[in-house]
Amino acid sequence: MKSESTQVLIVDDIVENLVALEALLRRDGVQPLCARSGAEALELLLVHDVAIALVDVQMPEMDGFELAELMRGAARTKHVPIIFITAGARDASRVFKGYETGAVDFLFKPVDPQILKAKIDVFLELADQRRQLAHALRLHELFVAILGHDLRNPLSALVAGTELLGHQLTDDRHQRTLSRMTASAHRMTAMIEQLLDLTRARLGGGVGFVRARKPVDIRELVQRTLDELRASHRGRDLSFETSGDCATSGDPERLLQLFSNVIANALTHGGDGAIAVRTTGGSRDIVVEVSNPGEIPPDRLATLFEPFRREPRNPGGRSSGLGLGLFISQQIALAHGGDIDVASSPASGTTVTIRLPRTGDPATSTAGAPAKDRIGYPGTGAINDPCAAPPAE
Repeated sequence: MKSESTQVLIVDDIVENLVALEALLRRDGVQPLCARSGAEALELLLVHDVAIALVDVQMPEMDGFELAELMRGAARTKHVPIIFITAGARDASRVFKGYETGAVDFLFKPVDPQILKAKIDVFLELADQRRQLAHALRLHELFVAILGHDLRNPLSALVAGTELLGHQLTDDRHQRTLSRMTASAHRMTAMIEQLLDLTRARLGGGVGFVRARKPVDIRELVQRTLDELRASHRGRDLSFETSGDCATSGDPERLLQLFSNVIANALTHGGDGAIAVRTTGGSRDIVVEVSNPGEIPPDRLATLFEPFRREPRNPGGRSSGLGLGLFISQQIALAHGGDIDVASSPASGTTVTIRLPRTGDPATSTAGAPAKDRIGYPGTGAINDPCAAPPAE
């Protein structure tokens, strides 16, 4: 199996310069990609992940500065280091302009080959380290996914066993013990499901958060969620108001998970006061608001949707999970083309607002790459690369 090559983009309108730089850079593990214009460079960037770009400043139609600005404006290429190479005069204003467009260095021709090679080697080493780190993280996520999947079967057997014993034992002390065991097993099951959701998101770019789209009524899904939670939180004041048409499309199971996470979180951390849930169907979107009298400190609001943010049930209490519930809720909302927001103050308490589009648009879903993260450049023509090697097998 061949190791992955590190790709370096070279952009110059003079073929002789491309050939010279390509000869300087070519070695095992490095694949130069050559472009004779800014448009060709953008075409290459659409399909290749480059570790660094060597860009000539003075080019017709699109100069190096314009190319750099387009690269910085796209999520796919905004972090690619750029070294400008120019035969122009040593004008300080042009150098400053180069750094303003995001360059990491500005070199003048004729370039000392050893200096250029040393500079490039630094970025190649960094790219290799990033690749190794990404590989290690992926192995870690795969391990978590496999472990979580394999733990579910024996855990399900334990739950089934405790439920069977619950029907056979009559002693109150034994029943209390079984009840605690069952509750702990269900809590462990929920943690495993959250870890699997997180792993699906990281390995599949959020693919697991929208598995199937079908017509749904948000009002009915919220009502189902409330019916389930009332059964396990008897005595709690849970009110529900609804207005407008709440029909849209989405993944009903994921949406149920979203509403259950948010409302259960309000029941757990919102104190003993009433929980008010409202759904409103508008012309463009559907809004679900979950309010409780509790307050979230301002310093926690900024990190509320971060994964593994754990909070106790009550002061000195035991944590109720892995701190993934609100993170997963946010990802489900985003995957449906919506969003989720939280406002909290001592006077009005806490309100979680979920907005979902009237019709789920797959183009805005994070189940694939978000539209704002895809790059597309105007005015690009066919690729004409004089020195790009064929892809490594």
